[in-house]
Amino acid sequence: MQKEDYESLAALEANLWWFAGMREVTAALLDPFLSHYADRRILDAGCGTGGNLNWLSPYAGQGEVIGVDLVTDALHFCIKQGSQNLAQASVSHLPFLDSSFDLVTSFDVLVQLPGQGSDVTAIREMYRVLRPGGHVFVRVAAYDWMRSSHDEALATQHRYSLRELKQKLEQAGFRVRRSTYANTALLPLAGLNRLVLKRLGLTSKGSDVKPLPSPFQWLNGLFKSALTSEARWLKRSGANLPAGLSAICVAEKPLEDSHV
Repeated sequence: MQKEDYESLAALEANLWWFAGMREVTAALLDPFLSHYADRRILDAGCGTGGNLNWLSPYAGQGEVIGVDLVTDALHFCIKQGSQNLAQASVSHLPFLDSSFDLVTSFDVLVQLPGQGSDVTAIREMYRVLRPGGHVFVRVAAYDWMRSSHDEALATQHRYSLRELKQKLEQAGFRVRRSTYANTALLPLAGLNRLVLKRLGLTSKGSDVKPLPSPFQWLNGLFKSALTSEARWLKRSGANLPAGLSAICVAEKPLEDSHV
């Protein structure tokens, strides 16, 4: 991503339907495992421009939220938004001690790591820095057959099936407590846009993470409502979604860590 891409991302994170709606999905999946009244040390591994750092604060209580990212331009935007607890490093080599955090989040980061096995290395690092009994929240883009110019613009290296994500977490030692797809309702529309219209040159190439054209601004609320409805469904114990543009797992590091 170029500097201007980070500028666009920072501007959109607050209100664009995808970011706002996916935060509601995240809360629906995290809340059953986390009390808002506990003090926690939280790491956002691959924080980007920092849109989720302030949002995670209620889960930290009197603790702290730390963001780590490799890209200088991304961290500059975090600072502009008031975040101070930042580190510049790769998620594959986290500069923190073992068992340092109560919660680790990873929002669409594993998909961008270049090199075979880099995602496995990053997952192992998340496991290492998480305390026994702590939780990890991992979201990735789903389905390699959905690759398009959207992924090229975002430097997406790989899209996952939910089964693959679960397996990699379990192989690292995690106990997966919740797994689901998300952004289900809009999967057919995204498929039509990316796999047909973009390839035929009927819509603009590049990332879909951009403001909606002025005549279609009303769709922002409609698309967000679709994700809000999914979040309400996912608040039900054991509920999941069988397909979607994102694959998500909430996993726990066992109290008896067999990977030490």
